[in-house]
Amino acid sequence: MKILEGVRVLDFTQYLAGPTVTRLMAEMGAEIIKVETAPGGDPSRLLPMIRDGRSGYFVQQNRGKQSLCLDLRRPEAQDIVRALVGKVDVVVENFGPGVMEKRGLAYQDLAPLNPRLVMASISAYGRESPLSHKTGYDWVAQAFAGIMFMTGPADGPPMPAGLGIADVSSGVHAFSAIGYALFHRERTGQGQWLDIAMIDSMFHAHEIPLQAHSVTHGAFEPMRAGNRHPLVAPFGVFKGPTGYLVILALQLQWKGLCEAMARPDLEHDPRFVDGTQRAQHQRELDPIIEGWLATFPDNDSVLELLERHRVPSAPVLSPIEAIDHPYFKARGTVRRIEDRILGPMHIPGFPLRFSAQPELPDLVAPLLGEHNTQVLAQVLGYDAARIANLHAAGVLVRGER
Repeated sequence: MKILEGVRVLDFTQYLAGPTVTRLMAEMGAEIIKVETAPGGDPSRLLPMIRDGRSGYFVQQNRGKQSLCLDLRRPEAQDIVRALVGKVDVVVENFGPGVMEKRGLAYQDLAPLNPRLVMASISAYGRESPLSHKTGYDWVAQAFAGIMFMTGPADGPPMPAGLGIADVSSGVHAFSAIGYALFHRERTGQGQWLDIAMIDSMFHAHEIPLQAHSVTHGAFEPMRAGNRHPLVAPFGVFKGPTGYLVILALQLQWKGLCEAMARPDLEHDPRFVDGTQRAQHQRELDPIIEGWLATFPDNDSVLELLERHRVPSAPVLSPIEAIDHPYFKARGTVRRIEDRILGPMHIPGFPLRFSAQPELPDLVAPLLGEHNTQVLAQVLGYDAARIANLHAAGVLVRGER
């Protein structure tokens, strides 16, 4: 039995943050009914890369989901949604401000239909906040949450992380919250609403800036520091003989690094005796390390030696280099899938490991409205004639991609 087998989800999500939630749940066996808004469905069906009318972006985020495409402006579509609410355990949505309220699909509208319902709403600033009216995407969240301020060179402008870190992080936060809400429901019988903000999820990542500022009574001012850590050294990205690598040596690893470098004199050098001193003298320490790195024929030789001395280190890999790396293959962290239109493609694998569900299901991404008939017949008991009439009237919509 899969971990979420028997859990049915009504999925109103689009783009990335919301689909991350239901993508993870689908891998764990949940039944995902993805409600797509006619005529085009999830706007990510139009995001790069597109080949033969099919979006790789959409495929990656929506495998294992059933597509029910409705014209939500129609009363018949509203009736379908409300009937489905009574048949599901979870609703997930990440529409813009006010969209679910205008459609009569906010939690306060749905809870009377299903008191056991767990509903998660994901938005940039949260639904209950002084900025709930504002829209926002990933980089907006990175900026407002201070992540962008802390990223980039010390003498340069703020820089975004070059991937959907805010979207995915908020999706994972919502995913975890749903799990605990379901656990709570099993004990109490009570459903509830989860208000997940991308800003909150991103701000959660600040491990030093706030507490350091408080503990030092304002003496510490957090600031981006490029590819070195401002408070700990050596802790950063270094130029190796054949590319870049990361070396992270806290106090417990400092002796091992000195031994690896055959420089025992550095261990007790007053400039480098502890993390604070090393951070203050990084301009003297870094050239010593990079000079040592330059004596090796390649990065692998450096990393092998550092591993023997238990110094945390790693090559800076590109996503493409990961595809054929033994680690990513062994863990399934890169997954090769077959899409019915795009053919073979690589996507990130499922990041969680459960001993009770060691095998992952073979999932496919839906065509637009592909499961209209299946959902209405199997979940709501509609007969073929009724479903055909809804298609003919444009309440239900189907597409080829």
